[in-house]
Amino acid sequence: MLISLTAGMAGSLQALTGHLFWQGALPLTTHMLIWPGVFFFASAGASATYLTVSEIFPLEIRAMPIALFFVVAQGAGVAAPWLYGALIATSAISVFYGYLFAGGLMLLGETIELSVGIKAEGQSLE
Repeated sequence: MLISLTAGMAGSLQALTGHLFWQGALPLTTHMLIWPGVFFFASAGASATYLTVSEIFPLEIRAMPIALFFVVAQGAGVAAPWLYGALIATSAISVFYGYLFAGGLMLLGETIELSVGIKAEGQSLE
């Protein structure tokens, strides 16, 4: 539940931020105040996911998905500044679509977790 809640909040806040940016209703100060909220929820979701993966999979299996997600995150971290700069250079609507796409990915993660996630609260790990 924590994973889906945090992913849903981060995705919704990011989509809202993109919409406000596109409409020109987001001054710099407000934009800078919203992003820590987005990152707070995204970081909490990532931490909860990491802990869940490390507890529900056997040791031999858990290293591979963690390594895969790490590599994807590092690649996104390298490409993101270039992509964001390209979106800004194009138009405000392009930035909105970028925010909407990223927020949609987080909401997709929320949906997947809600549909196939393991309810492990209060359960024995053995």
